[in-house]
Amino acid sequence: MRNLTNNLFKVLFIFALAFSSFNSYAENSKEFGDYVIHYNAFRSDTISPEVAKQYNLARANNRVIINIAVLKKVMNTTGTPTSSEVTGHASNLTGQLKQLEFKEITEGNAIYYLAETKISDGEFLKFDVKILPQGEKKPARLKFNKRFFTY
Repeated sequence: MRNLTNNLFKVLFIFALAFSSFNSYAENSKEFGDYVIHYNAFRSDTISPEVAKQYNLARANNRVIINIAVLKKVMNTTGTPTSSEVTGHASNLTGQLKQLEFKEITEGNAIYYLAETKISDGEFLKFDVKILPQGEKKPARLKFNKRFFTY
């Protein structure tokens, strides 16, 4: 029972990461045809040491995690998590390119994609991510911006 409770807690925590930011508490999502893509980027030192260890993530104030979740629209539900190919990069205002290597994480029914990159204090990043849901031929293009502080 305790193990089930711990696993449930982990799933709920990861679900919260997928849909909210500790920095802004705002949900970010975009609709692309039959899919809704939830996305977020936040400093990695906001996650617990246990979660960081479990997913081999570095916790530091100068690192960010980019989190993507893809849900196929299903009437009268929040959607079905969908396995996808996720690739992308971020660039700063000086044009420096940062390749993002996403890894798929599956927790229960949830599927999400995490990538990490380093940041400097006050750095403004422009993210450009391509998402190709399994079984689809045309990828969705997700672009968003965010400024990060290492204080």
